[in-house]
Amino acid sequence: MASPQCCADPPTLNPAGGEGRVVDSFGGITAYVAGARESKAAVVLISDIFGFEAPNLRKIADKVASSGYFVVVPDFLHGDPYVPENADRPIQVWLKEHAPGKAFEEAKPVIAALKEQGVSTVGAAGYCWGAKGVAELAKANEIQAAVMSHPSFVTVDDIKEVKCPIAILGAETDKTSPPELVKQFEQVLSSSNSGIAHFVKIFPGVSHGWTVRYKSEDAGAVKSAEEALSDMIDWFNKNLK
Repeated sequence: MASPQCCADPPTLNPAGGEGRVVDSFGGITAYVAGARESKAAVVLISDIFGFEAPNLRKIADKVASSGYFVVVPDFLHGDPYVPENADRPIQVWLKEHAPGKAFEEAKPVIAALKEQGVSTVGAAGYCWGAKGVAELAKANEIQAAVMSHPSFVTVDDIKEVKCPIAILGAETDKTSPPELVKQFEQVLSSSNSGIAHFVKIFPGVSHGWTVRYKSEDAGAVKSAEEALSDMIDWFNKNLK
């Protein structure tokens, strides 16, 4: 479900933001890219409902790239991010046109383009809306490592079918994926027949969206977001390199 938390703290989008660049077509889709094209390890970032122009998301992409990855942030929303001010298009209406799992099919040609470029390992990370696409990629064996931050729409049944190492970063205050649900995810992954490498962490004192929708002047929020980013990069380093 999409809770009001999914729509809180919308970022001020910036199409020119980040140290990387926007390409018209990567695997057939507009994308922000950062990092060395010759890298053998790549990461695909799947945005929340506010899309690939969110400044904090591009900062994350740049930091992951600086750790030695080629990073792609596709515009899976096709220039149509959620706009809270648009009263004629509430979130449930917007979601009918942007089903959470839709990024899964569109990510396949992106991954194929990475392989054609010479990439040998691919990880994917998703935020809120984007986590469902990552779950589907992990279930389909399309990626070698997965990270979900404050996931939305991801179910226990999804987690049961995951086939690659996965990290799940949850928030203490999250109506969409409450700690109880995140703990269920962990129980599934910890079961004796799972065999899936996993890392599950619930961050204290933060709410849904904290990894990408923090305010830069809030030192505590920045610290928690940086910790989540560090955990994500560590997970990719462990499983993609």
